[in-house]
Amino acid sequence: MLLKIVQVGEPVLRSVARTLSREEIRSQPMQVLIELMRETMRDAPGVGLAAPQIGEGLQLFVVEDTREDVRTQRQVVPFQVFFNPKLTVIDPTPAEFFEGCLSLTGFSAVVPRALGVRVDALDHNGDPISVEARGWFARILQHETDHLNGTLYIDRMRSRTFMSQANYGRFWSDSSVAETRAALGDVDRKEPAT
Repeated sequence: MLLKIVQVGEPVLRSVARTLSREEIRSQPMQVLIELMRETMRDAPGVGLAAPQIGEGLQLFVVEDTREDVRTQRQVVPFQVFFNPKLTVIDPTPAEFFEGCLSLTGFSAVVPRALGVRVDALDHNGDPISVEARGWFARILQHETDHLNGTLYIDRMRSRTFMSQANYGRFWSDSSVAETRAALGDVDRKEPAT
């Protein structure tokens, strides 16, 4: 059974999700929810899905990425479950790339993210895990953790790069992020000295 992915404007997407106890995590309903989220994420298709995106205000997300791309430091990521995650930036070097979201269907924008992060969380059994990630995987973890705090990528995006995914494919997919930003007039502006 596939779950409905809620779209921007749903209050749950702008709320801080609640943490779960180990007993809740290990419960049969939560284990079923994990499997339904996996199926829904794969069907979408997506590389991550947070509980708020299916209308559940819970500190839970799942990730899985089956593709590789040298340009974005994208590597295969096996299916993983994160409950009550705490994200720590371990490499603040800015990394910019286009991001989309299953809760903002049909759009994308350039989003600056930290190059490296660590996430401390509980796994599907309620046991502690710590995952370090760089590049694309770090981007996924930041994006999904944001969902649990009521933040969407549009809150972090470079607004002049916001576009439909159709137009991204039509005009910009062969351009670098820097070329796209420059062509769209998205330049870093320094505040005038006072």
